[in-house]
Amino acid sequence: MQEPELPPSLRFLKHLVTVLTVTMIVGVITVVGLLVTRMPKPVAAPVLPDILTLPAGAKAAAVTMGTGWIAVVTTDDRILIFDMTGKLRQDHKIDMTVR
Repeated sequence: MQEPELPPSLRFLKHLVTVLTVTMIVGVITVVGLLVTRMPKPVAAPVLPDILTLPAGAKAAAVTMGTGWIAVVTTDDRILIFDMTGKLRQDHKIDMTVR
């Protein structure tokens, strides 16, 4: 038994859906391909010293790095500047008084 032939408007709609499906597949492949090939290379992890020894009683609250130095902000309102070997270079007291 043969299937009845679709009316012309439904055949046209069927072709439109097929073209849209193919277009969407090509679009997704293109976007994924561009994301994979154009993503920036991962940044190398920063080089850190093996040990940073804080002064007695000091607890680290924040850490930041610059070129050739590491700064540690402590809970007792000090900024400790270390070189890249882990040696303490500077110790600054933060003045928290409002002027």
